[in-house]
Amino acid sequence: MEELLATLKAAAETTRLRLLALCANGELTVTELTQILGQSQPRVSRHLKLLCDAGLLDRFREGTFAFYRLAERGSSADLARVLVDAIPADDPTLILDLERLESIKRARSEAAASYFRDNAERWHEIRSLHVPEREVEEALLRLLPEAGVEELLDIGTGTGRMLEVLGPRAQRAVGIDQSREMLAIARTKLEEAGLRNCHVRQADMYQLPFPSGSFDAAVVHQVLHFAETPAELLAEAARVLRPGGCLLVVDFAPHALESLRGEHAHRRLGFSDEEVAGWCRQAGLACDTVVHLPGDPLTVSIWPAIRTAAGVPAVKSPVLSISGAPS
Repeated sequence: MEELLATLKAAAETTRLRLLALCANGELTVTELTQILGQSQPRVSRHLKLLCDAGLLDRFREGTFAFYRLAERGSSADLARVLVDAIPADDPTLILDLERLESIKRARSEAAASYFRDNAERWHEIRSLHVPEREVEEALLRLLPEAGVEELLDIGTGTGRMLEVLGPRAQRAVGIDQSREMLAIARTKLEEAGLRNCHVRQADMYQLPFPSGSFDAAVVHQVLHFAETPAELLAEAARVLRPGGCLLVVDFAPHALESLRGEHAHRRLGFSDEEVAGWCRQAGLACDTVVHLPGDPLTVSIWPAIRTAAGVPAVKSPVLSISGAPS
């Protein structure tokens, strides 16, 4: 009872209730919150600390920035949502706060659109060489349980596209990436899609900031060819999967397009099934049926793998083409 009273006391102040309402509508920095509230940064920071200490808000570092979001786990997470829902929707202060929040989101969206305009040629050039993304995404959805999963991880999320596609199949989903610019775009896209169960974090894909056995599914989409040590990346992905958890690795089959190495920073020109399967075995993953989606000239491969018990060897898996016939 004392813990509950302390939590209620932390929320029992006008500015802190406003902060809870705002953070229930997206991930926000101290600077953005001060702009909305019209208060000094030290004052807002003090209120945020009290809410975090009470377990009502989560705080995540991203370089020199810190983002705040309504708590998702812990004894106070449910209470946080109840308190936000109890705030009258027609409250004049809340309405003004949300209008200012929308202004900030529009600015984010405009920045994201500008980034895409500046880099569109780079993405379109590569996409024109392989099968349409829609076919890849449909194949991934077929490989993920229709009933969905509780926890999903997208490693190297980039602009968050995999979270948009697979997020509706998860109760909670998180994407990690090193690029703050990419994460800013991902946040905007997830907010526009209304995917409140999805969020992104800045993190190192070789040192994921999660305990072992935290996720039911993970995806590594078009990331492996940038990796210095792909085997280590897959081993770290396997570490955070629960027994029976599914890893979906998407990348190119071996090719000879040297331009992708020189102009697009690809370290590897695709991967063979045997190579990826070997890395999976070393990581305690059993490769499932491999899917090949032929393009011109690039073929996209999807290597599904299941987290096995330590020491259980993976069996050799069949290979499927786009039609599903063994190749």
